[in-house]
Amino acid sequence: MSEKRTCLYERHIALNARMVPFGGFEMPIQYTDIIDEHTAVRTKCGVFDVSHMGEVLVTGEQAEEFVQYIFTNDIAGAPVGKVFYGMMLHENGGTVDDLLVYKVAADQFFLVINAANIDKDYAWIEKQAKAFKVKTENQSDYYGQLAVQGPDAERIVEEVLGLKCSELVFYTFKKVDVEGETIILSRTGYTGEDGFEIYGSHSFTQRQWDKLMEHEVKPCGLGCRDTLRFEVGLPLYGDELTDELTPLEAGLGFFAKLDKENFIGKDALVKQKTEGLTRKVVGIELKDKAIPRHGYEIVADGKVVGYVTTGYNSISTGKSVCMALVDIDFAKLGTEVGVQIRKKVFPGVVVKKKFYEKSYKQ
Repeated sequence: MSEKRTCLYERHIALNARMVPFGGFEMPIQYTDIIDEHTAVRTKCGVFDVSHMGEVLVTGEQAEEFVQYIFTNDIAGAPVGKVFYGMMLHENGGTVDDLLVYKVAADQFFLVINAANIDKDYAWIEKQAKAFKVKTENQSDYYGQLAVQGPDAERIVEEVLGLKCSELVFYTFKKVDVEGETIILSRTGYTGEDGFEIYGSHSFTQRQWDKLMEHEVKPCGLGCRDTLRFEVGLPLYGDELTDELTPLEAGLGFFAKLDKENFIGKDALVKQKTEGLTRKVVGIELKDKAIPRHGYEIVADGKVVGYVTTGYNSISTGKSVCMALVDIDFAKLGTEVGVQIRKKVFPGVVVKKKFYEKSYKQ
């Protein structure tokens, strides 16, 4: 099956981006250098093409009830304009996907799902929707999406794109009528920095990208999107969350509201919490300079006790760090473990998963 292309594909090629397959799309991994792009987002501003992400609109008289049932976070009675992060779960508590839910109206919710999971997620959502008076619409092919991220993001969005955004606080959004269409502008992101995500038609997305390039905003690829999200402890589906991993095991229990009415997978999470976890995703800092990559084994007491989910030499801190899924006996902060990197075991210690402090506008 050939990879899909976003509406900005030709522009990436024109910028000599290095393209790789990701989530069923041909996507830019980097334009110049991952370190440069990463640093631009941490210190100034960068823009990402995230048009590969999926969008699903849920409407109808039971829309809120339905989203409450399939989503771990609690959206009951939320104001229009609020954004929520959470997961959709299997009955056994494993994760179908992590996603954003935008409350557009009392009977209308906009779901943003991961590119690699669009077909799987939408089929799952449709299946669950049969028991509710709702309509679901996969709008993934309509929307392009830009993520403008970094300390200068607000100024760039207002001055370069002409979109007023300063009144938005973190995890809120608004609809804006502009250039003959209605777009969605949210103060959200996946970098640990202040920033905005902009959803519009393909032609609108292309025009905004061109404006940003004219003003020399740094184009950023998926390479630094991963290093940025990793440093602040944000999960990537397929690494820190999977069909087999629950939000509790991923250390994301805050987003699974066990005190709300029933949602799919709730019983499994309650049982897991009551009985206690057997494994957990933790942070590990190595004492030497080495890069712990996905799948490398974590060892302690002469045995394998887990594996690396994501690892890097952190660009912002210079430390060799990773997130890893380990047996619960080795998950406590300060526990000494080793990471098997090729033929050598590098000593490390369990630390908090957040290797760099987030910088959001609350």
